[in-house]
Amino acid sequence: MAADAAHLIVFANEKGGSGKSTTAVHVAVALAAAGRRVAAIDLDTRQRTLARYMENRAATARRQAVDLPMPVAETFDPDKGHHINDRIDALAADAEIVVIDTPGRDDVHARAAIERADTLVTPINDSFIDLDLIGQVDPETYKIRRPSFYAELVWDARKVRAKADGGTVDWVVLRNRLQHVEARNMRRVAAALGELSKRVGFRVIPGLSERVIYRELFPKGLTLLDLAAIGEPGIAHIAARQELREMVSALSLPDWPMKRAANG
Repeated sequence: MAADAAHLIVFANEKGGSGKSTTAVHVAVALAAAGRRVAAIDLDTRQRTLARYMENRAATARRQAVDLPMPVAETFDPDKGHHINDRIDALAADAEIVVIDTPGRDDVHARAAIERADTLVTPINDSFIDLDLIGQVDPETYKIRRPSFYAELVWDARKVRAKADGGTVDWVVLRNRLQHVEARNMRRVAAALGELSKRVGFRVIPGLSERVIYRELFPKGLTLLDLAAIGEPGIAHIAARQELREMVSALSLPDWPMKRAANG
């Protein structure tokens, strides 16, 4: 990646319900709130969760006459005859960071985006059901038997990226925490992830907790960084906001610590 090129963050997971779009929205807004020029593209033309979130956000800003940090956002429509790489290039021309939210299924456009990622974020819930996406686990020992199809897909994408421009993909597995998962199972998942990360080559960082407030914020398009617009934030909102800030910091994006310090 050239020094002046936009940094591409791709959120991808072929299993639904992992918090992928919610995390993508919060990261995009957090970066915009920190003064970065952010563009976002939603590749899921059916669900359009990221795009609808941003539409709700723009409507709230107009309705309440408040200034909310807003990434430039669009939905990719393959029926218009555009290639995904052309749309990424168009957004990257005026942005420092491009956030790409992919559908929760195998998709040719998502694969193309992964091949261009600088940071690939795969959110998973803290369970063996989600872990099975990237690694098969022995039912007796809970040891990793072998990487799964998605890990192989990422491996192939990394080879394509290296061949194309010599770049590398920082693969980050984001552990979102489920409230109903018992502690022993969480430790087993953590151990299996640690073993798999060494074999496949990804980083593991803590994600977001399963909180009702994330779902409640969607209709207004607000995030945990918009506490002033929420009205009467509680302790849960403040705790979740800190959790979000720590997660974004753990992504280790270019210049983020410096920007974060400068913006408090």
